[in-house]
Amino acid sequence: MLMKLRKKGAEADIYQSKWQNSKAILKIRKIKNYRDPSLDSKIRKQRTIKESQIISLVKSFGIPTPLVYFVNLEKAIIVMQEIPGKPVHDLPESKIIELSKEIGKLVGTLHKNGVMHGDLTTSNFILFQNTVFVIDFGLSQNTIKPEDHAVDLRLIKEILNSAHAKIMEPAWKNFLIGYKSIVGNTNYIKITKLVSDIESRGRYAAVT
Repeated sequence: MLMKLRKKGAEADIYQSKWQNSKAILKIRKIKNYRDPSLDSKIRKQRTIKESQIISLVKSFGIPTPLVYFVNLEKAIIVMQEIPGKPVHDLPESKIIELSKEIGKLVGTLHKNGVMHGDLTTSNFILFQNTVFVIDFGLSQNTIKPEDHAVDLRLIKEILNSAHAKIMEPAWKNFLIGYKSIVGNTNYIKITKLVSDIESRGRYAAVT
């Protein structure tokens, strides 16, 4: 199987490959030499199972995600469909602003169904044939805690602020419109208040 390294990550390496004549992505979780080998194997297996389960779960409530083709637990490998579109991160600014509402709806749908993504960056949303796909559920977890959902929102806000500073305000505004339309007013108020709390505790606190 021909493999081409696409991205080296802290947790896993991503390769481009083929699976039964279809373009595929191989995600291989790295062995951590500082951990006891049997513990390391157990952790990598558990995270591989968790990620493939969550990808299937979120698909069941209408989130566009890659298809999982194959899982090898011994080697902590997931083989999944390659989404051939463009990461939202690389799109023109006007398009990012426009798609922010759709991204807000997708995140709202995840949260409403008790899933925290854990790595909400504009690189983990891919536009393909007018559909926004969500990828990389490696840090996802099942949680209904508003605090966890606020952490997700805080991260995407931080990414908009750093990677898309010029359009941060309209993009964030659109994201929140989309998000609120799914989670409802009560949850929206609770979670956005928690985002403000996180910000005031963090290094972004205004110095008075």
